[in-house]
Amino acid sequence: MLNIRSLNCNLLQERCYVAWREAGRCVIVDPGCYGADDLEPLEDLLAEEHLTPEAILLTHGHFDHIFGVKPLQDRFGGIPVYLHPADHDLLGYSADMADRLGLTPPEIDFAWTPLAEGPLTVAGMTFEVIHTPGHTPGGVCFLEREAEVLFTGDTLFAGSIGRTDFLYSEYDDEIRSIMEKIILLDPAIRIFPGHGPTSTIGQERTGNPFLEPFNEPEEAPDPDLEPVVIHGA
Repeated sequence: MLNIRSLNCNLLQERCYVAWREAGRCVIVDPGCYGADDLEPLEDLLAEEHLTPEAILLTHGHFDHIFGVKPLQDRFGGIPVYLHPADHDLLGYSADMADRLGLTPPEIDFAWTPLAEGPLTVAGMTFEVIHTPGHTPGGVCFLEREAEVLFTGDTLFAGSIGRTDFLYSEYDDEIRSIMEKIILLDPAIRIFPGHGPTSTIGQERTGNPFLEPFNEPEEAPDPDLEPVVIHGA
């Protein structure tokens, strides 16, 4: 069984997840922990469950998802941080975004390991890394297929999709990522997004208003309509 606990972090209510299958070993997904007020509850959770993080998985490089990366990497002996290389240039811009909001920018000089599409095995779990550019160039989702769990970051939310009005964002890429790589997954898969409540692929496939008209069934042809004749074809 895959265990998942979540914490709301920072002013943007970013969701940080702790996931584990084997006793004592876990990964942290998107630690947006801003200062002691966020880090202490996370450390309490780890102590309560007797867990030691073996890696940090980043769905993307925006500031609200990385505040806690450097403190946690230092705290747990330099554990690996996994990030898609297409978000490398985004890190500096992300720190500037935090500064413009009056927040202390995250430390972005942490060591990180480049992600690529395919399997990633860590802490006794195997995740399928799915590259989903759009919200950011290096956005990824992490699929744990056995447990039917997908960490979607800011690619797909319950009833919404990631914003694409930021520097480095691209709406067309976002829609392609969702429609070609995410929404066709098994409808039973539960999504754990970077903000807001959980959902399922099935619920988002049929009811997410930001995916209209993609989520509407095709109309059956009307047999009473006159056929369309295209001349000169």
